[in-house]
Amino acid sequence: MILPTKPIPWAIKISNLLQEIQKITGESIYPIKVQDIAIDIAKQFFPESPITKISGESFDGASEGMLCRVPNTKDSWGIIYNTNISSSGRINFTLAHELGHYLLHRMSLENGEIKCSRDDMRRWNSEYGQREAEANEFASYLLMPRNLFEDRIGSNEITLHLMKDISNYFNVSITAAILKWLQFTDKRAILVVGKDGFIDWVWHSKAMLKSDIFLRPKVRPIELPKESLAVNTDPCIDALKGIKQASTVWPFDEEVHEMTLKADTYDMTITLLLFSNDKSSKWDEVLEETEPIDIFERITANHN
Repeated sequence: MILPTKPIPWAIKISNLLQEIQKITGESIYPIKVQDIAIDIAKQFFPESPITKISGESFDGASEGMLCRVPNTKDSWGIIYNTNISSSGRINFTLAHELGHYLLHRMSLENGEIKCSRDDMRRWNSEYGQREAEANEFASYLLMPRNLFEDRIGSNEITLHLMKDISNYFNVSITAAILKWLQFTDKRAILVVGKDGFIDWVWHSKAMLKSDIFLRPKVRPIELPKESLAVNTDPCIDALKGIKQASTVWPFDEEVHEMTLKADTYDMTITLLLFSNDKSSKWDEVLEETEPIDIFERITANHN
């Protein structure tokens, strides 16, 4: 039997298998509970190298989960998640991520294990790390097949209310749901994750990157804009639906629709910025510049 070697084909193969089971049982397979299927998936495709253990442990630091050989066994594997994670969606995505490592990378692990951090889970670009990007791509397509994801989006207004509903439906984190949407949307949009009042990391839609205006992390910390919803909480505003911000709030020289979710864990903020797809003459002038505009430099200038 010829098995896949890439993330998306593996996710599709497993999804097709689960859909066959759904036809027999009549019960929906979504949200996929990775803990319930990983051992059986490994046994079916790799009986000589089974997954025999899925459990939780308390990890120090930023580790979310790990794939490792089970001690005192010939070639058995275990998936472990951090019990300090309170979100079931984050746990489910972590388990899918580690299952991706098992299917794609276990034979190339130098020490027979790989431990994954929060950054590994949320950075889906291959420049950050090919193995982590592939594990995230597998998890994304296994838990949120694109056709079903787009069906959930439909013609609905893009808000964090919608993203929360989608994350609950697929049992993933809201960050994973937003990142999935940013992968295929034709809208100009940026996800900005803040921590302790500073910009921690960002992700752009392809349409936003084509604008040649984007946020690029620098070594030194950069504060979130003081007038943003991410900083300036107003109980009278539905922050998940968001508001239109003037061009002076975020340093893009254009109005932007901002919506923000304040996460209890790690004092983080999750902000989605939506831009108009209608480019003004001012925007066209920016596109004529030879170098991309570094918004972090502009933020720094505004705060000095």
